Amino acid sequence: MLKEFKEFAMRGNVIDLAVGVVIGAAFGKIVDSLVKDILMPPLGLLIGKVDFTNLFFVLNDGKIPGPYATLAEAQKAGAVTLNPGMFLNHLISFMIVAFAIFLVVKAINKLKREEAAPAPAATPEDIELLREIRDLLKKPGNN
Repeated sequence: MLKEFKEFAMRGNVIDLAVGVVIGAAFGKIVDSLVKDILMPPLGLLIGKVDFTNLFFVLNDGKIPGPYATLAEAQKAGAVTLNPGMFLNHLISFMIVAFAIFLVVKAINKLKREEAAPAPAATPEDIELLREIRDLLKKPGNN
């Protein structure tokens, strides 16, 4: 059983998957920062100086009654909140990751198509000679 597991774990696909997961985790952090630190502040400013991370609605006050200035403050007080701003951040992050993966897969597919079309192989010499003989026999007057 240990031998079978070793064969399974050492397959190329499993190693590729592990590398993909590690790179994906790092890429996810980069995209998260891009959304939170680069895209959302100007978008919030354009919409009306809204910080989407702090766009929340208190459904039930916690131990400390509101109002709460930030989502973190409300959560610390134990308030039950509805967080559309966080959902919007995650949605934009997902869209960026999905688009980036689409571009990578599209590029890989393009490379595969280019590799799949090899140049036609040269016709062997004996086939060429047989074709010449055939063509000579087809000429009028050689019957």
